[in-house]
Amino acid sequence: MATDPVILGAAAADLGRFSASSKHFARLLLTIGENRLELLMAAVQEERELLLRAVLLAFGVAAFGLLAGMTFTAALVLLLRAYSPVAVLLTLAFLYGAAGFCLYRRFVGRLHDEQPLAASLDQLRKDRAGLENLFQ
Repeated sequence: MATDPVILGAAAADLGRFSASSKHFARLLLTIGENRLELLMAAVQEERELLLRAVLLAFGVAAFGLLAGMTFTAALVLLLRAYSPVAVLLTLAFLYGAAGFCLYRRFVGRLHDEQPLAASLDQLRKDRAGLENLFQ
């Protein structure tokens, strides 16, 4: 079977263009992936620093709040010991418990409200949708 050199040359040229196009597309995908990974790493670092600051502030608030609460309790018990120290302590225990419950509810509500890395996840979804459109 005889083959035409012109057809073989055209096929080889098409294969070369396809190969170059595929390489370009692969480089483009790798560049996009690298950029998104860098953005994700930066967002994770920011979230980590934010969490560390929040934990340190929470510890400070807890420590000084405990000291203030103990001082306030001692002062009230000393001030109202003539009436009924037990009633004063029970009243304060109820008030502290109610405050703790309210803060717990706010804490749990706040945990469910925030989605970490929301901007990065949105950008990754947009990239995926763009790639799906490209392949269709």
